[in-house]
Amino acid sequence: MNKKWAVKRITINLASNEANNLEKYCEQTGRPATDVIRELIRALPLRKEK
Repeated sequence: MNKKWAVKRITINLASNEANNLEKYCEQTGRPATDVIRELIRALPLRKEK
């Protein structure tokens, strides 16, 4: 299956403890940070527009 992604690159600034937590989580789960962050963004609750 060939998925085409509309890509928007972003840069985020993390405090050192946030970066360490993300790094440790990725090491523990074997998942890349990009996948973890993308999953968290998808889980954000969105309000319906009026």
